[in-house]
Amino acid sequence: MMSRIFTSALFAGAAAGLIAALLQLYFVQPVLLHAELYETGELVHFGGAAVSAHQDVGGIDLVRDGLSVLFTMLVYTGYALILVAAMALAESRGHEVAGRQGIIWGIAGFFIVHFAPGFTLAPEVPGVAAADVYARQVWWFATVGTAAIAVWLIAFGRNWVSWGIAAVLLLAPHVIGAPEPDTFTGPVPTEIGALFAARAFGVGLAAWVLVGLFAGYFWQREGQRAAQAQTA
Repeated sequence: MMSRIFTSALFAGAAAGLIAALLQLYFVQPVLLHAELYETGELVHFGGAAVSAHQDVGGIDLVRDGLSVLFTMLVYTGYALILVAAMALAESRGHEVAGRQGIIWGIAGFFIVHFAPGFTLAPEVPGVAAADVYARQVWWFATVGTAAIAVWLIAFGRNWVSWGIAAVLLLAPHVIGAPEPDTFTGPVPTEIGALFAARAFGVGLAAWVLVGLFAGYFWQREGQRAAQAQTA
């Protein structure tokens, strides 16, 4: 069982992480580098001459981009390990798990890790005003944890009590509210911040769908291989 979990997670996470990294390099990183030009003061928004919205943010940096790809693959391998472990638990309770079902699992993962905390604590570009990092981390982990429990209750709960508890868990962190800065400041244009948040969510959704698809596929394939080995 453990070998099946680790093998499925390794292949699924590496494949999805590689694709996610390429999507990030093309869609997200240029926006991030553009924002850094304002953070460092190289570009100034308001109070001066009009600045072109189209800036040269440089080309490929083999070291930076290579490390980014490697780190993203490692992160999504970790995500895949958690997802496959949950799939194994679901299968042990009689639920079918394959590539098509994995897509739903991936969407659930995106909702838990990205959308639930991002609904109140949105992805941020460099230089924006922000509350204490530790306080935001505590809130983020608490929100992800409650969202994970809520999604599990929605998917596998059998009565309105379970679903009601799930609704409370989903709403509670946002009713309490995420830590906010005392004042709103920042040199980066709001258009760049909005584009960054939108693309971060979009790439995150695509990556999680791929993680779920690959995890379900490899989990099913490894199960079939194990069954064939036992009958041989």
